[in-house]
Amino acid sequence: MDQQNLNNAEKEIEKAKAFIVVEIIEYVPNSVVIKTIIKKATGNVTAVSFDYGESLGNKTVQFDTFIQVIEGKAEIIIGDTTQMLLTGESIIIPAHSPHEIKANERFKMLSTVIKSGYEELI
Repeated sequence: MDQQNLNNAEKEIEKAKAFIVVEIIEYVPNSVVIKTIIKKATGNVTAVSFDYGESLGNKTVQFDTFIQVIEGKAEIIIGDTTQMLLTGESIIIPAHSPHEIKANERFKMLSTVIKSGYEELI
């Protein structure tokens, strides 16, 4: 894909109000849509929808990333290993690991990054 249409809603979800995660984000044709649930200096939680054929490119993040598929099926590539995750399944992408997330069909996921606590492991 030449230029990925990446829609990012930076406004957080209203606090102290119940919501259904899978319903707060819509599919957009030919797009990856990212909806911020909560974003702090110490980490963030986002809901992401992928239209068929879309992907988030091969990248490396300095923190562990927890991924949970909340609708559909996702292809997660970490290093040289490919895994297919179904609705309800989760995986932790290790810090500093090259990875890619692909949509062989439309799907939605939650992504959680925790940026604090690593100093305790050194």
